[in-house]
Amino acid sequence: MLLQLQNVVAGYLKTVDVLQGLSLQVEEAEIVCLIGPNGAGKSTVLRTISGLLTPSKGSVVFDGQDISGVRPDLVLQHGVAHVPQGHSSFPEMSLLENLLMGAYTVSDKALVNRRLEAVYELFPWFRDRAKQRAGNLSGGQQKLLEIGRALMLEPRMMLLDEPSLGLDPKKSHTVFDTISRLRDETGITVLMVEQNARSGLGISDRGYVLELGRERLERSASELLDDPRVAQLYLGGGIDDTLQA
Repeated sequence: MLLQLQNVVAGYLKTVDVLQGLSLQVEEAEIVCLIGPNGAGKSTVLRTISGLLTPSKGSVVFDGQDISGVRPDLVLQHGVAHVPQGHSSFPEMSLLENLLMGAYTVSDKALVNRRLEAVYELFPWFRDRAKQRAGNLSGGQQKLLEIGRALMLEPRMMLLDEPSLGLDPKKSHTVFDTISRLRDETGITVLMVEQNARSGLGISDRGYVLELGRERLERSASELLDDPRVAQLYLGGGIDDTLQA
């Protein structure tokens, strides 16, 4: 087991808990997708894992070590990279400068260059556009750049928050195809939040349905895609207790 959350309670205000005893697990080299309605706590899960939020109860264990409440920079050193929702590239900086920012804490220049070459092998077009301003890239290209930047620290796990947000179907397909290819070629583990449930589950091994800060259903991705109860989540109603069966 690479990642395990056990009975995690966390939120943004002391009196309001977004996650209410959440438990989930991710195996090494898995792609796991979190789906659910707005306010279910999906992004809060990623922020709690990456150290942006400290759980008030429960534990977050990564590769056998409890990282509950550990500072984000130290979580990153453990091998967990977080690509947040929306665009987080530096628009006035070049593509290359953005990539190098991902290795800002790495002092070994030879190691940085080796990692840069590895990223160029995964994204050959990065090399051709290395001097281009990140702000001039398309939305889909910026998202790939953010993923490439995270890879500069060679993480074991990547947390992706709404990677298709704001992208048209063609660009979304490119991003999802890249995520799948990364796992297949590098063995990286991915925990992803995605409102586009069909596309997210389409490249995933397993998925969790969240509601009101709790896991309501965990199945293989293919089973979730075929489960009529999952569709109920997107038709305006809550999920009834049969989802716990």
